[in-house]
Amino acid sequence: MNILEESNLNITDNILVALKPVKLNKLFFNYKTFIMTTKEIADKLVEICRSGDFEKAQAELFAEDAVSLEQEASPAFEKETKGLPAIKEKAQKWESMVKEMHGITVSEALIAGNSFAITMRLDVTMKEGGHMDMTELCVYKTKDGKIISEEFFM
Repeated sequence: MNILEESNLNITDNILVALKPVKLNKLFFNYKTFIMTTKEIADKLVEICRSGDFEKAQAELFAEDAVSLEQEASPAFEKETKGLPAIKEKAQKWESMVKEMHGITVSEALIAGNSFAITMRLDVTMKEGGHMDMTELCVYKTKDGKIISEEFFM
C-alpha cells in the first residue's frame, strides 16, 4: 500500500486533494486543495510547449475565464480573446494555418510574483505566406493555480 492509499489522498490534474481529514507526517490536511504555484505552472507550461502540445497546456493550465492578448489585431486574429473555449478555437485556427512545423524553442521562465515570462521561437512554414522564423515574448499571469492571462509581444 502506498502513502496515498494509506492517507486517503488523491492526485488529479496535478492537484493534491484530501478526501477526508488525515494526519500525514505530523501535518494535518483537512479538505484542502493544494494549488500549483506560479513557478510550478511556468515549469509545466515550458515542458508542455517544448513538446508542441499547446492544446494540452491550455486544457491543464488555463482558467475558464482566461484572456489572450495579441500585440495588435490582425486580419487573422483579434487583439483580445476572452474565455478558454475561444482561446482553444484561436489555437486551432493558428494550427490550421501552419503547413509544417520545423522547430520550437522555449526558454526557461522568468518569474515575478504571480506573473512569468518566456520566449518562444517558432520555425514554421505557413500554408499562405511561406516560411516564418519568429520569436515572441509571452507573458502570463496566474491566480488560484491557473493561468488567467497571456500576452504576446514580437
